[in-house]
Amino acid sequence: MTRTNSMWRNFDWLMLLLAVALTVFGVLMIRSATLGAIDPELINRVPNQIRYAILSFLVLFGFAALDYRILSGVTPWLYGIMVLLLVAVFFFGVEGDGGLTRGWLNVGIPIQPSEIAKLLIVVTLAQFLARNYERIGDLRVLGQAALHIGIPAGLIFIQPDLGITAVFVVIWLVMLWGSGLKVRHIVIFGIAFTLMLPFIWTQMERYQQERIISFVLPQADPDAYYNILQANISIGSGGLLGKGYAQGPQNVGRFLRVRHTDFIYSVIAEEFGFVGAMAVMVLIGVVILRVLRGARMAADPFGALICYGVAAFLFFQTFVSIGMNLSLMPVTGLTLPFISSGGTSLLSTLAGIGLAESVIMRGKL
Repeated sequence: MTRTNSMWRNFDWLMLLLAVALTVFGVLMIRSATLGAIDPELINRVPNQIRYAILSFLVLFGFAALDYRILSGVTPWLYGIMVLLLVAVFFFGVEGDGGLTRGWLNVGIPIQPSEIAKLLIVVTLAQFLARNYERIGDLRVLGQAALHIGIPAGLIFIQPDLGITAVFVVIWLVMLWGSGLKVRHIVIFGIAFTLMLPFIWTQMERYQQERIISFVLPQADPDAYYNILQANISIGSGGLLGKGYAQGPQNVGRFLRVRHTDFIYSVIAEEFGFVGAMAVMVLIGVVILRVLRGARMAADPFGALICYGVAAFLFFQTFVSIGMNLSLMPVTGLTLPFISSGGTSLLSTLAGIGLAESVIMRGKL
């Protein structure tokens, strides 16, 4: 048996199967959320998601076939590309659906550089930490790691995109922990971040502040509260088994806004009930566990840290997306991995799965 055949024998087919199932289910839920739409942008959501899904799975297999260790030699270039894309947003960026964030580039097809940056920062930070993991407690190394993440995170924050900025912070903390940073250091970072909150608050856009205020005081903003209320009604009305596919009154009646992105989990709960909603949560959870299994199997710290980074953004986005549907988290606009409408988001998610597959295929046998 050749070495190539041996590597593909280690391919995690269960993780791929779950990724395919969740992506197909996501397309079906986007279809349900956009049935009867007259807005051309909404009408095109399903075919666009299918096209991105095909491209994303090709990228997944491409990354799996690529030896991830090759990327360690080009991380300065990857970091430069990431910063260049984020800077380009300020000169050529266009607004997204909500009109609140100018974070997209139109290159024939719309792409969201912050989503691409999310994957690139995992690779570049993994290389930096793997190279310095023996000195991870050194303040100079920690300062360099903070600068490494701070430049792209700052560029994303001022787009403004608070959700992806938070994803970057979580990736940074998880990967620092995965590289051996002591818990006490993470606590110190947490205290420092807490002390910075008043400054961060002053730099946030008004609509971002209102989202947080409406989370703490729901009826302070009637318009924002309406979205949360409709999401709660959708979830509560689903009961145990739901109303049936494309049969949810809140969804079909268009009472639930942005149901194809922010509140797609509410559509799932309304149409498939508690059982369906829990099944989606469990399946995504199993994918995350399979990625973490890749970290355990990795042949080197670089591969392990890549898997930690991918698992971090999958978990955090799932936690926040479901949390805001359940009124447990402020509305941030983060997509539910594999499910929510969003081509670049799906691309970065499946590319991350491909990187984890590359680590697993070349891991300890």
